[in-house]
Amino acid sequence: MASLELTSIRSPRVKSARRLAKRAFRQQDRRFLAEGPQAVREALALDQGLAELYFTAEAGTRHAELIEQAEAAGIPAMRVSGEVMAELAQTVTPQGLLAVCTFLDVTLDAALSRAPRLVTVLSHVRDPGNAGTVLRASDAAGADSVIFTDASVDPYNGKCVRASAGSLFHLPVVIGPRYDTLIPALKARGLTVLAADGIGKHTLDDLADDGSLARPTAWVFGNEAWGLPEEVRALADEVVRVPIHGKAESLNLATAAAVCLYASARAQRVK
Repeated sequence: MASLELTSIRSPRVKSARRLAKRAFRQQDRRFLAEGPQAVREALALDQGLAELYFTAEAGTRHAELIEQAEAAGIPAMRVSGEVMAELAQTVTPQGLLAVCTFLDVTLDAALSRAPRLVTVLSHVRDPGNAGTVLRASDAAGADSVIFTDASVDPYNGKCVRASAGSLFHLPVVIGPRYDTLIPALKARGLTVLAADGIGKHTLDDLADDGSLARPTAWVFGNEAWGLPEEVRALADEVVRVPIHGKAESLNLATAAAVCLYASARAQRVK
């Protein structure tokens, strides 16, 4: 395990890692930050997923196996002071482990070449916490990929990475396609495109009852505040709403996405 400790926030290495908090530098370096032992563990499981590792003395003792695994793989693992970790971390109470990871996203063609049966599309989703939670729900439901359109948040945003709870490292992520080219591409690959929106003519129950959910499906989820733009709804095969059986006014984005994705996953598995 590393014996020297980085104590200066002015260290070139620290500065290089710290700047990844900004999207422009992430895109320039094609690297991002991932905090906590779970993220480090998932990154280590990928070939070339983890580029550098920073840890405090306390975290190095608590998670010695992760440090040893990184060093055995030839990954630079550097012990840092609490001050340096506080400078690098994007949380109020850092867990003492922070990884610099390489970008993981794939092209749209690569994602669709795998004959997907369940795809999540985030269109105009701006909140990184919501986006990361939907990514996590997609992973749990067995989705084949998650697509972030050009108008959505950066999946490598620190809050999004944390909210995904490691799922960012589990399934193909596509970044940047425009909805007007994306939706036709999904249909061309045999996917039924369902737009989740509160004004939908059909309910999720309707589609579950008539067997529609058993088909290969791409679910499109929209902005937290105003839903999906009309032009996106117009391109979809169906606009679907989650039925509200109680007195709640609505469901938040992540909850609605989880309900829709699990409904499709169950229908596909029953078939």
